[in-house]
Amino acid sequence: MSPADTTAAPATGTALPPVPVVRGAGWRLQRSELRLVLLRKRTLALLTGLALVPLLLGLVLYFTQDSALGGQGPGFVARVTGNGLFLVVASLFLCLPFLLPLTVGIVAGDAIAGEASAGTLRYLLAVPVGRTRLLLVKAVTALAFALAAVLAVTLVALVTGAVLFGWSDVTLLSGSTVPLADGVLRMLGVAGYVALSLTGLVAVGLFFSTLTEVPVGAMAATVVVAVVSSVLDSLPQLSAIQPWLLTHHWFDFAEFLRIDVGWDVLGQGLAVQAAWVAVFGALAWSRFTTADVSS
Repeated sequence: MSPADTTAAPATGTALPPVPVVRGAGWRLQRSELRLVLLRKRTLALLTGLALVPLLLGLVLYFTQDSALGGQGPGFVARVTGNGLFLVVASLFLCLPFLLPLTVGIVAGDAIAGEASAGTLRYLLAVPVGRTRLLLVKAVTALAFALAAVLAVTLVALVTGAVLFGWSDVTLLSGSTVPLADGVLRMLGVAGYVALSLTGLVAVGLFFSTLTEVPVGAMAATVVVAVVSSVLDSLPQLSAIQPWLLTHHWFDFAEFLRIDVGWDVLGQGLAVQAAWVAVFGALAWSRFTTADVSS
């Protein structure tokens, strides 16, 4: 054996030196990931598209309020012309069935599969934070986007509603009226509940993202889960399982428009989301921590 060989190979029974732990590496990775995803052109385009919904809806209602079409539409939409605060509820009501799941599915489905497709996943795993930490970083980033998406709709709806229709005391579904300050808090509660209702979908997207190196496949599968859940939720024959479907409680935000908020109803909806997060989060972790990453 040459001197070079003895230098390169450690003696038998000698422990290899431990991998150094870099303090703050996980936090730096999280900040970098948030900047990368939230400032990406595609992400900004998605947020802009969502923000246009309340603007366009407000303009349509403003220019048709004195015509034969004025005051028509679903209950939340019909209330907008009387109080601009209801534009928040109307916009989220329109976005929640498809647009919000679509945008969240795009970001969550791309979280892992996008890195694998680009060939950068193994380089990310070289950062001394471990696969579990990396998966958490991706999950936090996807959740941050879901929150940003809901905020984009909410903030634009608040501003547009104030400019076009003004704000006033809020008349609830029961006919009772609450002060303006209370009404604003209730609208923020609606937005918060909608954001939390998307956490289960984020977990589903992360799971599918760990199964493939084709981001489009993971994105499509995530959106399909939301669509199928909505379809199953509309079938009376499946009433036994409907309370546990991903989308069943999404519209429970209407509880914030009752004189006494049904916290038990909201809690049940959030419990279902927590169950979906637990199941699909565990599946994503199990898959990602055991997968053979080659790209």
